[in-house]
Amino acid sequence: MKKILITGCSTGFGFEAAKYLAEKGHQVFATMRNVHRSNAEATKALQDFSEEKNLKLEVIELDVTTDESVSKAMKNIPDVDVLINNAGRGFGGAIEAFSLEECQAQFDLNVLGNVRMIKAVLPGMRAQQSGLIIQLSSIAGRLAVPGFGIYCASKWAVEAMSESLRYELGPLGIDVAIVQPGPFSTKFLPNVIIGNDDEVTKAYPHITAFNEGFVANSEAAFANNDTPTDPMIVVKIFEDLIDAPAGQRPLRTEAGLDFGIKAINETLEPHRINTMNTFQITDWDGAK
Repeated sequence: MKKILITGCSTGFGFEAAKYLAEKGHQVFATMRNVHRSNAEATKALQDFSEEKNLKLEVIELDVTTDESVSKAMKNIPDVDVLINNAGRGFGGAIEAFSLEECQAQFDLNVLGNVRMIKAVLPGMRAQQSGLIIQLSSIAGRLAVPGFGIYCASKWAVEAMSESLRYELGPLGIDVAIVQPGPFSTKFLPNVIIGNDDEVTKAYPHITAFNEGFVANSEAAFANNDTPTDPMIVVKIFEDLIDAPAGQRPLRTEAGLDFGIKAINETLEPHRINTMNTFQITDWDGAK
């Protein structure tokens, strides 16, 4: 049994992972914002599921964008074996249409939120000389597309941070693994935040058309049972990474409609390894 902390459990991958991993016998701390307000329904669903099946599944209030919330939540969570940094949201629209405050909000959630959680769990993982941090990235962490520039930038940052973190933590017995989902039938797309400068947005009709087409094509894929858009695909990847022996977990795992990301990863991987050889830190690549 592992003690697993998951962020962003109100919907999608986090919600499904909390239930599935608890059913597999793990002790799960499912965290989310607003457990008594906007996410009260999700909170109750997880609590009822836990009670009905007599599981070790606890819902805890946690907002990854505030130091105070993270600190308060961690007082009720013991040292964990696994952190799944799942909380995140997308901002869509022309880059010019976003205020600096909106750009900061995107990075505070998708990037600094990860940092807050990593810093919260690492003292315990370092003390036990073991652990696993799963970073939820995206195909947008490898591709740059129009209309999602701010979101892509945040996920590219997650990719770079996670790869560096893997080398830093490997010698300490701690693994870092990146999961790169494509579009999945979660509430991600309906909850995308659009840039609030309407006048600027009008100057980019091609971006609006691209975003609308992407959403329409994704929704069509969700309705096709033969297309890999079931969120459980990602949840099973979480499980595989948790169950894998330390030091044998891949740095990156693609999930679902990858838009060529798998080929990009496979092409770049030998160059990454060669770079590690050049720096003489190959043995830092994963827990030892």
